Amino acid sequence: MPIPFVVVVVVAVILCVRIVTEYDRVVIFVLGKIWKVAGPGPVLVVPGVMSAQKVSLRIVTLDVPPQDVITKDNISLKVTAVIYFRVVDPEKAVLSVENYMYATSQIAQTTLRSVLGKLDMEDLLANRDKINAELQQILDAHTEPWGVKIGTVEVKNVDLPPDMMRAMAKQAEAERERRAKVIHAEGELQASEKLGAAAKVLSENPASIQLRYLQTLSEISEEKNSVTIFPVPIDIISAFLKKG
Repeated sequence: MPIPFVVVVVVAVILCVRIVTEYDRVVIFVLGKIWKVAGPGPVLVVPGVMSAQKVSLRIVTLDVPPQDVITKDNISLKVTAVIYFRVVDPEKAVLSVENYMYATSQIAQTTLRSVLGKLDMEDLLANRDKINAELQQILDAHTEPWGVKIGTVEVKNVDLPPDMMRAMAKQAEAERERRAKVIHAEGELQASEKLGAAAKVLSENPASIQLRYLQTLSEISEEKNSVTIFPVPIDIISAFLKKG
């Protein structure tokens, strides 16, 4: 029994229909020439006459492999980074570059070495946010003709040589000692200022010296000492000193 013509047409149409998800687009070619960018939803692609290439619009996370970088002050480092990007123009991503994923990875590696090689090691470690922003701008300018938008670039790890790590540890220890000495000196200065002010007050009011003497005796008596030394105020023995 011959198959009805309508059934054949329906089956052919079903075989030619592709379902494109919300986060994908397909670039359709007709006889080798670009026709349009289609999706999401059902898309008709006739075999032998039409071809389609799918492109994802989701954000892609790309790890940049470790790169050997020589900084401006001649220090060898290994640096890794991560890039977040997405396709904003599927037509350019298909027509302008053969493999936009590979091309983005390669340009990221060369840009990372170029930018970090112009910096000192201290700038690399201290100005991470500024470096990330500069890398993002440079990469975005390179990938814009490919229909790729660079969202974020983050320098992940900076591996220092062992001798450099030891030198930095010594430098940090010396800096901590310097700060401790400065704080101690500032404390001594403030204490001497307070003692000078107290001495001035006591010299202006001799009775306060006697009160301070009695307070000292009271504090000594509270301690469990086997020997107690009583200080004698100078004004008590000053008369004997004058006679002598």
